[in-house]
Parts: sequence; C-alpha cells; structure tokens
Amino acid sequence: MKKENQKIQKKKEKRRMESRKEKTTKQNKKIIVYIALSVITMYIIYAIYLLVKQPTHTFTIEEGKLYQEETEIGYVIRKETVVRGENYKNGMVAIKSEGERAAKDENIFRYYSTNEESLKKKIEDLDNKIQEVMLNDTSLFNSDMKLLENQIDEKVENINQIQDSTKLAEYKKTISDLVTKKAQIAGDLSPKGSYLNQLIEERKGYESQLNSGAEYVKAPTSGIVSYKVDGLEETLTPDNFSSLSKEYLENLDLKTGKLVATSEESGKVIDNFSCYIVTISSSEEAKSAEVGEKIKIRLSNNTEIPAEITNLIKEEEEDVIIILKIEKQIEELINYRKISLDLIWWDDSGLKVPNQAIVNVDNLDYVVRNRAGYLSKMLVKIKKQGEKYAIVETYTTEELKELGFSNEEIDNYKKISLYDEILLNPNLDMIK
Repeated sequence: MKKENQKIQKKKEKRRMESRKEKTTKQNKKIIVYIALSVITMYIIYAIYLLVKQPTHTFTIEEGKLYQEETEIGYVIRKETVVRGENYKNGMVAIKSEGERAAKDENIFRYYSTNEESLKKKIEDLDNKIQEVMLNDTSLFNSDMKLLENQIDEKVENINQIQDSTKLAEYKKTISDLVTKKAQIAGDLSPKGSYLNQLIEERKGYESQLNSGAEYVKAPTSGIVSYKVDGLEETLTPDNFSSLSKEYLENLDLKTGKLVATSEESGKVIDNFSCYIVTISSSEEAKSAEVGEKIKIRLSNNTEIPAEITNLIKEEEEDVIIILKIEKQIEELINYRKISLDLIWWDDSGLKVPNQAIVNVDNLDYVVRNRAGYLSKMLVKIKKQGEKYAIVETYTTEELKELGFSNEEIDNYKKISLYDEILLNPNLDMIK
C-alpha cells in the first residue's frame, strides 16, 4: 500500500513539473513575440522618423541626354576678300546673288555705265517701235521669227512669278536678247535702207554705248559671294589671331545678332570651306581646354555643329579667348559678325537620373530602387555628371572584378534599368 502511494506521488510530481515546464515555454514564446513586435515597431518608428527628418520622393528613370554647356558671345572671323571696281559710285547690279558660289575669274557683279538709265529708256523705246514695224509687215514672218516669239511669250508669262531681284534682272535681259535676235532677223529680211533697219542700227549704237560703259567685277578666288560688307574684312582675319584681346573685341562696339548691312558699292568672296568663331569664357572647362580639342556649338537656329579649338589665348582675370574652327553652316553666318551661341563641351546619352538620387559610399555610387515597396540598394557607374543630372549605367563583370567584388557578389549584382523607380534623397540606413 505504501509503495502504491509513492507511485501516485511520483506521478503527481511529474505532472506538476510538466505543467510548470509547459507554462515556462508558453511564457518564453510570448516574450519572443513581444520582443519581435517591439523590434518591428521600433524599426517602423525609426523609418517614419527618417522620412520626417529627410522626406523622399521618387523618380522614374528614362533615357535622356546630358550637356555640359554655356552660353557665350562669338565674333565671326572669315577668310574673305573685298572686291570693288573703278565705277563704284555708279551703283551696282548683282550677277551672282547673295550666298551663291562663284568660280575664280567669274563675273560676280557689274557697275552701271554712265547714263545707263537714259540709254536703257532709249533702247526700250526703239524695241517698241521695232516690234510695231514687225507686226505690221507680214513679209518678215518665218519659222525662226515664230520660234523667237514663242520664247518671248513664255518668258513674259513666267516673269510675274519671279520674286528674286537677281533672277528677275536675268529674265529681263534674256527677253531683251530675244527681242534683239528677232530684230536682227527682221533686219536681214528687210530691204537695205528700210525704216526697220534704221531703227535696228540705232538700237545697236545705244547697246554698244551701254556695254562699253559697264564695268564687270570678277571673283579673285572661288568661294561664296556676299554683298554684306562691314569694313572689318581686313581686320578680323585668320591671319591676326595673336593680336586679339577682350578689350579689342569689346571696343568694336558690335551689336549681337545685328545683320551686316548690304553694300551698294562693293562685294566680297568668302572661303566656303571654313570660318572661325572667337569667344571669351572664364569657365573651368575653358581653363582646362586644349588646342585640337573637338567640341560642339549650337547656333541661334538650334543647329548643333562640330568645332575644333585652334587657338587659346589666356587673358588676365582668368578669361580665356577661344578660337573655334567650323566647316559647316558657313552660309548661315554670312549675315552676322557678332552672335550668341552655346558652347557644348560634352554631351552624353543614356539612363538619366537626378544627382540627388545618388549616394556615394566608399567611392562607389548607389541609388535606391523602390519596387512595390521593396527597397534595394543599386550600384551604378556614372558616365557623365552635370549640375543637376547624371548619365549612369551598370558595371560590367570585368569592372566589378577590378573593384574587388567576389563571384557571389557579382552573381547577385542588381542592374539598374529603364523605368526603374528610385528614391530622391535616399538614406542607406533604411536599407538592410
């Protein structure tokens, strides 16, 4: 009986111990849950604190282009030769229009002859009389005359559609030549000593006076013909770059974007292969520029053209005179001597991100990607960086190895891509 009681007591004791152990286990589990909840709550509170302390916004990555540029004033310098004849006081007639190219020794314009208007009026009156005689004399009609009449009618019909003054003058001259040919044929067909022949001979006399008094001016070299002459052609030349200074250029007192006036006395022939633009800058890019460096310039018409730095002159007060050679859009610059332009030191395109989204840690650059609320720290390589934005790309495997990343880290490397959403002003403490 005693042994039986002892067994019962042992069983009761065992149950009490198991019950106590079970209670302890439950309490421990509750403590762990409370601790976990406390940690999560503290993390959430800390994250909220960081957000309040440094608010973040998001930016969606897109393809973009980045420029390092500055707006400056440029002086246009050309290799150009002014041409002027003896009779420049008579006024001139353009043979080659503004911006048209001419070969060496080709006539580009001519001066009016003495009493030209009076002679032209006399010739015009004689043409009317000759035309009237020919219309009334049916014996003068032949196939050559008919052909000339058709050509004259065609020219007269088209002349009203011409607006260019140079081409209009050419058309009128062609009509006059056709009328002259027609009159000559009529004169050959008409009896010697007739009234018609008298008119034709009289016309020839006036035409001879007109042609003998005219002075034609030829192109001294091949190039672009222009009548925009400002008197600086012999001063602002590629031969005297070394004498240029900021003071000299400013003392020219030229207005930016002002059109060079058209001369009524002379013309010029411009080298059509290249011209130069001189500008002054005090930027860091200008100070570190080198002769032979290739950059771009943007003109007022938004055209970007390549340029090469041919000369650099360092002024006092940290100003640098930069001389750029360009080989495109030369015709566009004929009308100007002083222009506004953008110097584009470099440009690059790719994934464009704001600088405020980039965090540098141990000389490595990171952005924080937000994908459905999950934040990831992304290592990026900066190709080009401006004042507000940067062009970034992913590292190659070889580059990561050179940076000392392990194979496992390279395999887990997260690559930034188009349309990723990244945080502005990120705090890397928020990322595990």
